[in-house]
Amino acid sequence: MKFGAIEAGGTKFVCAIGDETGSIIQKAVFPTTTPGETFLKVFDFFRNKEIDALGIGSFGPIDIDPKSEKYGFITSTPKPGWGQVDFLGSMKSKLNVPIGFDTDVNAAALGEVIWGAAKGLDSCLYMTVGTGIGVGAIVDGKTLKGFTHPEMGHILVRKNHSDEFQGVCPYHGDCLEGMASGPAITARWGKKGQELSDNEKVWELEADYLAQALMAYTLILSPHRIVIGGGVMKQSQLFPLIRKKVFEKLNGYVQHPIIIEKIDEWIVPPGLGDEAGVKGALALAAKSVRGELPM
Repeated sequence: MKFGAIEAGGTKFVCAIGDETGSIIQKAVFPTTTPGETFLKVFDFFRNKEIDALGIGSFGPIDIDPKSEKYGFITSTPKPGWGQVDFLGSMKSKLNVPIGFDTDVNAAALGEVIWGAAKGLDSCLYMTVGTGIGVGAIVDGKTLKGFTHPEMGHILVRKNHSDEFQGVCPYHGDCLEGMASGPAITARWGKKGQELSDNEKVWELEADYLAQALMAYTLILSPHRIVIGGGVMKQSQLFPLIRKKVFEKLNGYVQHPIIIEKIDEWIVPPGLGDEAGVKGALALAAKSVRGELPM
Protein backbone atom coordinates (compact mmCIF):
# COMPACT_ATOMS: atom_id res chain seq x y z
CA MET A 1 0.00 0.00 0.00
CA LYS A 2 1.04 3.59 -0.56
CA PHE A 3 0.81 5.97 2.39
CA GLY A 4 1.06 9.71 2.79
CA ALA A 5 2.71 11.34 5.78
CA ILE A 6 2.73 14.85 7.20
CA GLU A 7 5.07 15.99 9.95
CA ALA A 8 3.61 19.39 10.77
CA GLY A 9 5.91 21.64 12.76
CA GLY A 10 5.65 25.24 13.79
CA THR A 11 8.67 26.05 11.61
CA LYS A 12 8.30 23.63 8.70
CA PHE A 13 6.04 20.99 7.18
CA VAL A 14 7.43 17.70 5.88
CA CYS A 15 5.24 15.78 3.44
CA ALA A 16 6.16 12.33 2.21
CA ILE A 17 5.01 9.28 0.30
CA GLY A 18 6.05 5.91 1.67
CA ASP A 19 4.92 2.44 2.64
CA GLU A 20 4.32 0.14 5.59
CA THR A 21 8.04 -0.63 5.91
CA GLY A 22 8.84 2.99 6.65
CA SER A 23 10.54 3.51 3.30
CA ILE A 24 10.14 7.03 1.94
CA ILE A 25 9.70 7.28 -1.82
CA GLN A 26 9.24 11.03 -2.17
CA LYS A 27 9.50 13.96 0.23
CA ALA A 28 9.01 17.72 0.25
CA VAL A 29 9.84 20.28 2.94
CA PHE A 30 8.45 23.82 3.08
CA PRO A 31 8.10 26.59 5.67
CA THR A 32 5.05 26.82 7.91
CA THR A 33 3.47 30.11 6.89
CA THR A 34 -0.27 30.80 7.12
CA PRO A 35 -2.67 27.83 7.28
CA GLY A 36 -4.12 28.71 3.88
CA GLU A 37 -0.75 28.91 2.12
CA THR A 38 0.66 25.89 3.89
CA PHE A 39 -2.33 23.65 3.22
CA LEU A 40 -2.27 24.59 -0.47
CA LYS A 41 1.31 23.30 -0.65
CA VAL A 42 0.23 20.11 1.12
CA PHE A 43 -2.61 19.53 -1.36
CA ASP A 44 -0.29 20.25 -4.30
CA PHE A 45 2.16 17.65 -3.01
CA PHE A 46 -0.47 14.92 -2.64
CA ARG A 47 -2.36 15.72 -5.86
CA ASN A 48 -2.63 12.61 -8.08
CA LYS A 49 -0.46 10.54 -5.72
CA GLU A 50 -3.30 8.01 -5.13
CA ILE A 51 -2.39 7.28 -1.52
CA ASP A 52 -4.34 4.65 0.44
CA ALA A 53 -4.14 6.48 3.77
CA LEU A 54 -2.58 9.52 5.43
CA GLY A 55 -0.82 9.94 8.76
CA ILE A 56 -0.43 13.33 10.45
CA GLY A 57 1.90 14.14 13.31
CA SER A 58 1.17 17.74 14.24
CA PHE A 59 2.54 20.44 16.49
CA GLY A 60 0.06 21.44 19.12
CA PRO A 61 -1.75 21.66 21.31
CA ILE A 62 -4.25 19.64 19.27
CA ASP A 63 -7.63 18.11 20.06
CA ILE A 64 -7.23 14.32 19.90
CA ASP A 65 -10.61 13.36 21.39
CA PRO A 66 -12.74 11.78 18.63
CA LYS A 67 -15.89 12.69 20.58
CA SER A 68 -15.02 16.39 20.65
CA GLU A 69 -16.57 18.90 18.26
CA LYS A 70 -13.03 20.15 17.65
CA TYR A 71 -11.38 16.79 17.07
CA GLY A 72 -8.46 17.35 14.71
CA PHE A 73 -8.11 21.07 15.49
CA ILE A 74 -4.90 22.83 16.42
CA THR A 75 -6.12 24.66 19.52
CA SER A 76 -4.25 27.05 21.85
CA THR A 77 -0.94 27.22 20.02
CA PRO A 78 1.14 30.40 20.36
CA LYS A 79 1.98 30.05 16.64
CA PRO A 80 0.39 33.18 15.09
CA GLY A 81 -2.57 32.43 12.84
CA TRP A 82 -2.78 28.74 13.73
CA GLY A 83 -5.01 28.83 16.79
CA GLN A 84 -8.35 27.01 16.36
CA VAL A 85 -7.46 25.71 12.88
CA ASP A 86 -9.30 22.60 11.68
CA PHE A 87 -6.26 20.67 10.45
CA LEU A 88 -7.85 17.23 10.15
CA GLY A 89 -11.04 18.58 8.61
CA SER A 90 -9.07 20.52 6.00
CA MET A 91 -7.21 17.37 4.98
CA LYS A 92 -10.42 15.31 4.84
CA SER A 93 -12.02 17.90 2.57
CA LYS A 94 -9.42 17.21 -0.14
CA LEU A 95 -8.08 13.71 0.57
CA ASN A 96 -10.75 11.03 0.74
CA VAL A 97 -8.70 8.41 2.60
CA PRO A 98 -8.38 7.12 6.18
CA ILE A 99 -6.33 9.56 8.27
CA GLY A 100 -4.42 8.89 11.48
CA PHE A 101 -3.92 12.02 13.59
CA ASP A 102 -1.63 12.51 16.59
CA THR A 103 1.02 14.83 17.97
CA ASP A 104 4.34 15.17 16.18
CA VAL A 105 6.22 13.77 19.17
CA ASN A 106 3.85 10.83 19.66
CA ALA A 107 4.35 10.06 15.97
CA ALA A 108 8.13 10.26 16.39
CA ALA A 109 7.98 7.94 19.41
CA LEU A 110 5.94 5.48 17.32
CA GLY A 111 8.45 5.64 14.49
CA GLU A 112 11.34 4.96 16.86
CA VAL A 113 9.56 1.95 18.40
CA ILE A 114 8.76 0.39 15.02
CA TRP A 115 11.93 1.16 13.04
CA GLY A 116 14.38 3.15 15.16
CA ALA A 117 16.33 3.31 18.41
CA ALA A 118 13.53 1.64 20.44
CA LYS A 119 12.70 -1.06 17.89
CA GLY A 120 11.07 -4.08 19.50
CA LEU A 121 10.38 -2.38 22.83
CA ASP A 122 6.86 -1.79 24.17
CA SER A 123 7.64 1.56 25.78
CA CYS A 124 9.61 4.58 24.68
CA LEU A 125 9.85 8.27 25.48
CA TYR A 126 10.65 10.68 22.65
CA MET A 127 11.71 14.23 23.50
CA THR A 128 12.46 16.92 20.95
CA VAL A 129 14.40 19.99 22.05
CA GLY A 130 14.28 22.76 19.50
CA THR A 131 12.01 25.73 18.86
CA GLY A 132 9.89 24.25 21.63
CA ILE A 133 10.15 21.16 23.80
CA GLY A 134 7.73 18.35 23.10
CA VAL A 135 7.57 14.86 24.53
CA GLY A 136 5.68 11.85 23.26
CA ALA A 137 5.45 8.39 24.75
CA ILE A 138 4.63 4.84 23.81
CA VAL A 139 3.19 2.77 26.68
CA ASP A 140 2.27 -0.89 26.14
CA GLY A 141 2.80 -0.35 22.41
CA LYS A 142 0.35 2.56 22.13
CA THR A 143 0.81 6.32 22.03
CA LEU A 144 0.02 7.88 25.38
CA LYS A 145 -3.23 9.87 25.52
CA GLY A 146 -5.84 10.89 28.06
CA PHE A 147 -8.57 13.49 27.72
CA THR A 148 -5.86 15.24 25.72
CA HIS A 149 -2.28 14.46 24.77
CA PRO A 150 0.65 14.84 27.17
CA GLU A 151 2.35 18.25 27.33
CA MET A 152 5.48 17.15 29.12
CA GLY A 153 7.50 20.02 27.70
CA HIS A 154 5.65 22.35 30.04
CA ILE A 155 6.38 20.70 33.38
CA LEU A 156 7.87 22.93 36.06
CA VAL A 157 11.57 22.61 36.85
CA ARG A 158 13.66 23.93 39.72
CA LYS A 159 15.62 26.97 38.67
CA ASN A 160 19.35 26.57 39.02
CA HIS A 161 20.65 28.78 41.83
CA SER A 162 22.93 30.59 39.38
CA ASP A 163 20.22 31.22 36.79
CA GLU A 164 18.31 34.52 36.92
CA PHE A 165 16.61 33.99 33.55
CA GLN A 166 12.82 34.32 33.73
CA GLY A 167 11.94 31.99 30.85
CA VAL A 168 10.30 32.49 27.47
CA CYS A 169 7.14 30.39 27.62
CA PRO A 170 4.17 32.74 26.95
CA TYR A 171 1.97 30.59 29.21
CA HIS A 172 4.22 29.52 32.10
CA GLY A 173 7.38 31.57 31.91
CA ASP A 174 9.97 29.30 33.53
CA CYS A 175 8.61 25.83 32.68
CA LEU A 176 10.94 23.35 30.95
CA GLU A 177 10.26 24.79 27.50
CA GLY A 178 10.61 28.29 28.86
CA MET A 179 14.03 27.50 30.31
CA ALA A 180 15.61 25.00 27.94
CA SER A 181 14.21 25.39 24.41
CA GLY A 182 16.26 26.86 21.58
CA PRO A 183 14.65 30.31 21.97
CA ALA A 184 15.38 30.16 25.72
CA ILE A 185 19.06 29.57 25.02
CA THR A 186 19.14 32.49 22.58
CA ALA A 187 17.28 34.83 24.95
CA ARG A 188 19.43 33.91 27.96
CA TRP A 189 22.84 34.05 26.31
CA GLY A 190 22.26 36.49 23.45
CA LYS A 191 23.41 33.97 20.84
CA LYS A 192 21.99 30.85 19.22
CA GLY A 193 23.09 27.47 20.52
CA GLN A 194 25.30 26.67 17.54
CA GLU A 195 27.33 29.81 18.33
CA LEU A 196 27.86 28.67 21.94
CA SER A 197 29.24 25.19 21.34
CA ASP A 198 32.44 25.83 23.30
CA ASN A 199 30.75 27.46 26.30
CA GLU A 200 30.62 24.71 28.94
CA LYS A 201 28.40 26.75 31.26
CA VAL A 202 25.65 26.88 28.61
CA TRP A 203 25.46 23.10 28.22
CA GLU A 204 25.86 22.30 31.92
CA LEU A 205 22.80 24.44 32.60
CA GLU A 206 20.87 23.01 29.64
CA ALA A 207 21.65 19.45 30.70
CA ASP A 208 20.54 20.21 34.25
CA TYR A 209 17.05 21.29 33.17
CA LEU A 210 16.62 18.43 30.71
CA ALA A 211 17.84 15.91 33.30
CA GLN A 212 15.31 17.20 35.84
CA ALA A 213 12.55 16.50 33.35
CA LEU A 214 13.88 13.07 32.42
CA MET A 215 14.08 12.12 36.09
CA ALA A 216 10.40 12.99 36.50
CA TYR A 217 9.38 11.11 33.35
CA THR A 218 11.38 8.09 34.50
CA LEU A 219 9.72 8.02 37.91
CA ILE A 220 6.26 8.26 36.32
CA LEU A 221 6.53 6.15 33.15
CA SER A 222 9.66 3.95 33.46
CA PRO A 223 10.26 3.93 29.69
CA HIS A 224 12.46 1.17 28.30
CA ARG A 225 14.24 3.77 26.17
CA ILE A 226 14.53 7.55 26.10
CA VAL A 227 15.17 9.08 22.68
CA ILE A 228 16.09 12.76 22.41
CA GLY A 229 16.10 14.67 19.13
CA GLY A 230 15.66 18.22 17.87
CA GLY A 231 17.99 20.98 16.82
CA VAL A 232 19.43 21.72 20.26
CA MET A 233 20.48 18.08 20.62
CA LYS A 234 22.82 18.45 17.63
CA GLN A 235 25.21 19.57 20.38
CA SER A 236 26.57 16.06 20.89
CA GLN A 237 28.23 17.00 24.19
CA LEU A 238 24.75 17.15 25.73
CA PHE A 239 24.18 13.40 25.77
CA PRO A 240 26.98 12.47 28.23
CA LEU A 241 26.09 15.47 30.40
CA ILE A 242 22.41 14.52 30.50
CA ARG A 243 23.13 10.85 31.28
CA LYS A 244 25.46 11.86 34.11
CA LYS A 245 22.96 14.30 35.61
CA VAL A 246 20.00 11.92 35.35
CA PHE A 247 22.05 9.27 37.15
CA GLU A 248 23.02 11.75 39.86
CA LYS A 249 19.49 13.08 40.32
CA LEU A 250 17.97 9.62 40.66
CA ASN A 251 20.59 9.16 43.39
CA GLY A 252 20.34 5.39 43.57
CA TYR A 253 16.59 5.38 44.20
CA VAL A 254 15.79 3.36 41.07
CA GLN A 255 17.98 0.28 41.27
CA HIS A 256 17.82 -1.18 37.79
CA PRO A 257 20.55 -2.34 35.36
CA ILE A 258 19.12 -0.10 32.63
CA ILE A 259 20.26 2.90 34.70
CA ILE A 260 23.18 1.50 36.65
CA GLU A 261 24.88 -0.43 33.83
CA LYS A 262 23.35 0.59 30.50
CA ILE A 263 22.53 4.28 30.72
CA ASP A 264 24.45 4.95 27.47
CA GLU A 265 22.04 2.57 25.72
CA TRP A 266 18.99 3.95 27.54
CA ILE A 267 19.25 7.68 26.75
CA VAL A 268 20.05 7.89 23.05
CA PRO A 269 19.67 10.01 19.89
CA PRO A 270 17.00 9.02 17.35
CA GLY A 271 17.73 5.92 15.33
CA LEU A 272 15.75 7.49 12.48
CA GLY A 273 17.60 10.79 12.69
CA ASP A 274 15.55 13.73 11.46
CA GLU A 275 12.97 11.38 9.89
CA ALA A 276 11.51 10.01 13.13
CA GLY A 277 8.44 12.23 12.89
CA VAL A 278 7.61 11.72 9.23
CA LYS A 279 8.19 7.95 9.43
CA GLY A 280 6.02 7.87 12.52
CA ALA A 281 3.32 9.57 10.45
CA LEU A 282 3.60 6.69 7.96
CA ALA A 283 2.98 4.34 10.87
CA LEU A 284 -0.11 6.36 11.82
CA ALA A 285 -1.39 5.97 8.26
CA ALA A 286 -0.91 2.20 8.47
CA LYS A 287 -2.72 2.07 11.81
CA SER A 288 -5.67 4.02 10.38
CA VAL A 289 -6.03 1.45 7.57
CA ARG A 290 -6.03 -1.38 10.11
CA GLY A 291 -8.75 0.35 12.10
CA GLU A 292 -6.51 0.93 15.12
CA LEU A 293 -7.14 4.69 15.16
CA PRO A 294 -10.25 6.87 14.85
CA MET A 295 -10.53 8.39 11.39
